[in-house]
Amino acid sequence: MPVPHDQLHALAHALSEAEHNATPIPPLTEQAPEITSEDAYAVAADIVVHELEHGHRIVGRKVGLTNEAMQAVFGIDTPIYGTIFDDTTVRDNGRIKSSELIHPKAEPELAFRLKSPLSGPGVTLEDVLAATEYVFPALEIVDCRIEGWRIKEQDIIADNGVAARVVVGSTRLPPGAFNLSMEEVVLYRNGEEFERAQASAVLGNPARSVAWCANKLAEFGQGLRAGEFVMTGTITTAMDVRVGDTVRAEFATLGGVSVRFT
Repeated sequence: MPVPHDQLHALAHALSEAEHNATPIPPLTEQAPEITSEDAYAVAADIVVHELEHGHRIVGRKVGLTNEAMQAVFGIDTPIYGTIFDDTTVRDNGRIKSSELIHPKAEPELAFRLKSPLSGPGVTLEDVLAATEYVFPALEIVDCRIEGWRIKEQDIIADNGVAARVVVGSTRLPPGAFNLSMEEVVLYRNGEEFERAQASAVLGNPARSVAWCANKLAEFGQGLRAGEFVMTGTITTAMDVRVGDTVRAEFATLGGVSVRFT
């Protein structure tokens, strides 16, 4: 039996309030056990409408669970996407107020800024490279509005892909200027190495993540617009962070990007 629209709307409202108040709620998959992935995307779409109505602007999209290690953590074998708003971006070497978040984790990623739109179905890796103005290093700070990260696929999707903040690095390189798949990153917390990995962990090539996003958006009559950027998914596993931590990702070619939690 499908979840009624008014219940989906109520779940979206509850997630928005949880984010605003930095107070988690029980899993949606417990509140509405019959919720499907399609229902969850409807909840996320309701959250997007809410943000737009409150004056925020879409600046990009994020793709999650593009890394086999992260898929294994949550028992999910397919990527998901979320939406990035203008009020959630942070400059390199900036600060993030820990009090505004619940259970934050840091993820080093390659981000693709588009110079032309991409609309599926049928978008390929080659299409992505042709449409990309530049690639930049980024840290995604994910946060879960569900208690204790007790989440299934539907919870992640509905919670806007657990999007929270994006720390934007300053280096800009066209995608043909370096080997996307072979780009290595080292993730640090307070100067200590947490993990290192290559971008091939992201679907073999992070450009495939952008293609997946464009093709998935097409299922909902949407696409990627020129000027938007796409966060392609974490290269390492996600790293827990807390107040007082300084996080830095050092990319082999693209250089570093860092943020401090206050």
